[in-house]
Amino acid sequence: MEQKFPGVASIPWDQPATRVDLDGKPPLIGTIRDCAVHFGLYKPHARAQARVLLTQPVHREGRKTRTWLLEPEEIEALAERLDIGRGAQLRYGDARFIVNEVLDLASYGNLPGFEMASPDVTDAVLSEGGKFCAEVLAPINQSGDQEGCTRHEDGSVTAPKGFKEAFDQFREAGWGTLSQPEEFGGQGMPHVLGFAFEEFVSSANQAFGMYPGLTNGAVSALLAKGSQEQKEKYLPKMISNEWTGTMNLTEPHCGTDLGMIRTKAEPQADGSYAITGTKIFISAGEHDMADNIIHLVLAKTPDAPEGSKGISLFVVPKFLVEDDGSIGERNGVVCGSIEHKMGIHGNATCVMNYDEATGWLVGEENKGLKIMFVMMNEARLGVGLQGLGLAETAYQYSLAFAKDRIQGRSLTGPKNPDGPADPIIVHPDVRRMLMDQKVFVEGARAFTYWTALQGDLEHKATDEAVREKAGDYMALLTPIVKGYLTDKGYDSVSTGLQIHGGSGFTREWGIEQLLRDARITLIYEGTNGVQALDLVGRKLAMAGMRPINSFFGELDDFIAENQGDADLKLYVDGLADVKAKLQKATNWLVEKGLENFDNAGAASTDYMHLFGLTCFAYMWAKMAKVAAAKTDDSDPIYATKLVTAKYFVERWLPQADAHLARIETGAETMMTLEAEAF
Repeated sequence: MEQKFPGVASIPWDQPATRVDLDGKPPLIGTIRDCAVHFGLYKPHARAQARVLLTQPVHREGRKTRTWLLEPEEIEALAERLDIGRGAQLRYGDARFIVNEVLDLASYGNLPGFEMASPDVTDAVLSEGGKFCAEVLAPINQSGDQEGCTRHEDGSVTAPKGFKEAFDQFREAGWGTLSQPEEFGGQGMPHVLGFAFEEFVSSANQAFGMYPGLTNGAVSALLAKGSQEQKEKYLPKMISNEWTGTMNLTEPHCGTDLGMIRTKAEPQADGSYAITGTKIFISAGEHDMADNIIHLVLAKTPDAPEGSKGISLFVVPKFLVEDDGSIGERNGVVCGSIEHKMGIHGNATCVMNYDEATGWLVGEENKGLKIMFVMMNEARLGVGLQGLGLAETAYQYSLAFAKDRIQGRSLTGPKNPDGPADPIIVHPDVRRMLMDQKVFVEGARAFTYWTALQGDLEHKATDEAVREKAGDYMALLTPIVKGYLTDKGYDSVSTGLQIHGGSGFTREWGIEQLLRDARITLIYEGTNGVQALDLVGRKLAMAGMRPINSFFGELDDFIAENQGDADLKLYVDGLADVKAKLQKATNWLVEKGLENFDNAGAASTDYMHLFGLTCFAYMWAKMAKVAAAKTDDSDPIYATKLVTAKYFVERWLPQADAHLARIETGAETMMTLEAEAF
């Protein structure tokens, strides 16, 4: 494997360097790795204008003197070493494949907003969105992690260097408005396109993405149950990201069991409420990137019923908003401290103190938890996207490392005979790990985008039966998107660190940050154990089991429609087999879970994983169907899809047997020991 510009290729990745653009773009001050990453994402005309200034000169073969300046071809050699350019195209190309070919958004052109989702428009959104995330958000990810957020004595919080400027660019470009309603300043495009962009944001900078992500959730809650006055007062500036939003649930003494909250809401003569209490773990609770922060707060009014039936929801702005929409005086809410966390350092996770802060009731009194679930479900889908996004980035890092790192010889003979060793990608165990990463990110992307499409159909389809079915799917699948994708996403990031070996355990390569950032996704917005319990305890029984039966019916229809196609036999048979196991597990839960609720609890996580595996099997079968019809196409994505789908069937679907076996053991052994025996 010949190395172009060996002197340049040997420059350490962490060496400080500056990329300049002779076309007038601001310089990028960072490391050689940062410069190579960005160069790999440039279009050809932009590459020709790029130069890199070194802090230490290097010798170039064929030249008598050392140089402080790298030319485009030399920077390209670094980019190829990282394989970042290919990785960026892989992300964009795969997203385009799912949106345009698997989901075929253009076929929904009769629905509101979908008329704008032509292949040309979606390509533009995906390509420009990916470019923004790569050029603006990714460069401040590692520095944001290292710097973190800073709380000042007056309770104000400053985001890491570069975050405010990036948020200004995010707002000015209108990225937060993609799928928001036109009535309040949004672009009204399909939610699935906004979902795809959110994936790119999570991949580039998870901590940054939480600021607009939580705002989207607050917007959804106000759209669902806010008064017309509240919508007109808050939504336009929240959708434009002039203002941001939060959700305030957790208190120091209670998390999941929200019925125990103590925050009080005292009614006032003017119709407002005085909100007093303390909320913890409030992501994006305070920062310097927006003019106002609109908090949605759970609290209890006097004489409210005990437990969750007595919870109301209130909108509490950081600054009061005047009737003309201008910002008024500071409200009685302040950040008491920020958490010192394992990861997502670039996001301010705050303790928020409410001291007779002025708030207004959203929806009906004592019905706040149901409204907050609108926001929570939005957030849970977003967290599932984070699991996917971080796994995607880990895969790109791993792939570049595996192609560049030389170690040992291939078991079947040297693949790099002119070098001292072969790149580690030739080793079967490294291939196993890379294929597992690839199977996950591509399967998860199809699953999340398909689920997002159901959200669009729930609100925009003209056929009431279609709307009902899509709504059922959104309820049924949300805990799976959150729980399965973050469980497996974290595993995928961990696999990426393993591929890096000892290098992955250091800060230089960036993947240890991904692992730290990914860990929270299994916890916040309801732990994955809670998601699994929600699935088996609430979602299966919904509407007389209508959602799960509808889903089973869709799988049966797909299997029946395609089982006669010889090219699809492997994938369709795999789907049929895992679906049968999921149905058997479901029947077992219905019978044994009612006999002993502990049986349902003991089976819940395995059931969620079996369900997730089944959803992946459906997505891989759908992708294989599209790819099989294009085998003569010169684009390698189709042939690659079929190989990856086969790997999924052969190496992933056998997990279904283990999940089913564990489900059917029940809770007896698990619950036998007394607490003192542990």
